[in-house]
Amino acid sequence: MMSLLSPPTTYPKTPVTQLPALEFELPPGLEASEPPEARGLARDDVRLMVSHYQDDRVQHTHFRQLGDHLQAGDLLLLNTSRTMNAALPATLPDGTELRLHLSTQLPAGLWSVELRRPSAVATEPFREGEVGTVLNLPAGGTVRLLTPHNPAIRHCPNQPVRLWLATLRLPLPLTSYLAAHGSPIRYSYVPDAWSLDYYQTVFATELGSAEMPSAGRAFTPELMTKLVARGIQFAPLLLHTGVASLEDHEAPYEEYYRVSPETAVLVNQARQHGRRVIAVGTTVIRALETVTDEASVTHAGAGWTDLFITPQRGMRAVDGLLTGLHEPRATHLAMLAALANPRHLSLAYEQALQHRYLWHEFGDLHLLLP
Repeated sequence: MMSLLSPPTTYPKTPVTQLPALEFELPPGLEASEPPEARGLARDDVRLMVSHYQDDRVQHTHFRQLGDHLQAGDLLLLNTSRTMNAALPATLPDGTELRLHLSTQLPAGLWSVELRRPSAVATEPFREGEVGTVLNLPAGGTVRLLTPHNPAIRHCPNQPVRLWLATLRLPLPLTSYLAAHGSPIRYSYVPDAWSLDYYQTVFATELGSAEMPSAGRAFTPELMTKLVARGIQFAPLLLHTGVASLEDHEAPYEEYYRVSPETAVLVNQARQHGRRVIAVGTTVIRALETVTDEASVTHAGAGWTDLFITPQRGMRAVDGLLTGLHEPRATHLAMLAALANPRHLSLAYEQALQHRYLWHEFGDLHLLLP
């Protein structure tokens, strides 16, 4: 049985707030360990839970039936970022072998990176890095650790570090180097390696995400054509997704976004005419909310956002959200709670567990609607 708790937590650049968190046990059997294609399914044949946060209706269907739950005039916002081969083998000066996860490319030639320790199944966190350490990468590349990314622990020498600010020196342009030496980031619930094609959405155009913006993975060209024929609109934006925030109550870090003037106009027109704006993924919400003001007017913009969306801040830009199922106490649940009330989220997640939906990037999907 699940309960919703709200322990007080302090975040960098965020006042003390009550962060909702679903408390439940996620059985290992509900962690999607391989792409649906490996289970004999088409991309759009994953399951879809549709939950209505205004009246608590919950429906169970398949993603290819998405159009049955949308209306002519709905505007779906898509993140067109392509996933990188963001995992690289790395070696400490003492010979210890690690995995380097590139998270976010920042201004001034800086990167946010994560170190992981290889194990029999994917990787586990490595927290013993030190300021100034230079790690060797394939083909003569190097990465230098500069300082912990989280400013709250930069002056705490004994505090374990998950993300670092770092500089890279590579013998090739980044795209070529990652194509030659990198691989997709994966975690212990995905024991086998899969090619980068499995981590791309069909509408991805611009390389830059460390991990797949996975809410859009189930779309196929055929399904999108059917939706357009039913009067559903699509609009693109960009947010380069960093590595997942796997720590309890760890606040999200900066990510690069871009919202075009054309997309901003479409969002504002939809809202002015009473049509629903639906985000395909939490990354879309983060980008869109960054450029939407308190009067719910969306503007064009680009840059790095560290926006942390909570119920206290509220939601300004969207009416609905298509997303995956999130782990207990994941910070993304605060964003979901800003859209839907906590009681409804508890109800929906109880349903997902009872009906044995699959979690993570290769799993099933959840459509939150009014």
